[in-house]
Amino acid sequence: MFRMFMIAVALTMLPTVVSAAQPPHTAATMTPANEIVRYQLKDWKAKHIHDAKKADTIAKTLKKLGCEVKTDQHNGHLDVKYRCPEWHELKLDSHEDAHKWEKWLKEFHFTTEHKH
Repeated sequence: MFRMFMIAVALTMLPTVVSAAQPPHTAATMTPANEIVRYQLKDWKAKHIHDAKKADTIAKTLKKLGCEVKTDQHNGHLDVKYRCPEWHELKLDSHEDAHKWEKWLKEFHFTTEHKH
């Protein structure tokens, strides 16, 4: 239950997501952030989730992060399948927030880079 709460909080506090395809000057003017977490996940991964609300929250979070997301319901659970083949960035205001997002992304098997 606590994990679901943390995902919901993370979703509502999701910082500006900047696609790798955007020009650097556009990204810099969007938000005055000091920390950058870059992330990528080339291959499809899946989470098997038995709680529909939790699956929906995770899918929405991944979509906001710019990932491709598919959901499938079978055998009494939901599969949230996702990937993010291109590099994306999160611009964050604090080092602590950057580490929290980096940890979350790694739990979902993303390759990450944290820059100051």
